[in-house]
Amino acid sequence: MSALFIPQTSFYTLTGSVTQTLFDGFSLYHKQKAAEAALDQSYAQYKSVVITSFQNVADSLRTIQSDAKALQAAVKAEVAAGKSLDIVRKQAAAGQVNILAILTAQRTYLLASVTRIQALAARYTDTAALFQALGGGWWNRIDVSPYDQTKPELDAIIPVKAFKLGPDGDAPSQ
Repeated sequence: MSALFIPQTSFYTLTGSVTQTLFDGFSLYHKQKAAEAALDQSYAQYKSVVITSFQNVADSLRTIQSDAKALQAAVKAEVAAGKSLDIVRKQAAAGQVNILAILTAQRTYLLASVTRIQALAARYTDTAALFQALGGGWWNRIDVSPYDQTKPELDAIIPVKAFKLGPDGDAPSQ
């Protein structure tokens, strides 16, 4: 028993190891609680990001829908202005109106054309915003070989229909 307390024995080391876990002051418990709180915080951040992403996609889709309505209205206005210009030209050929009426009708038609082009540009811009909201860039992944046969080809992409006036001046069918 007297040899138990001499420096060559491992009594002090053993006693220190045992008492360390007894008197840790619940530090392991608090570390566990901190880790659980960090997990809850990460989950809340993830949930917030997902909700924000869905909101951005929904907003982009709503904007594209309103752009489609504006584009339809612009196409109809351009068609109407084109018909009006044709009528004014026929009246001028018959000698019923002067050159000022033709110039005014042309100006109206050209302004309607510019408005249609601006509406189409807004639709393209908002379509790009939708791609971005959906996580744009997924088609440029670096983990997929460009020669992979399962990658969709450009021919599979549906082209956006251009809005041009028909031969009789009517708007194309949607």
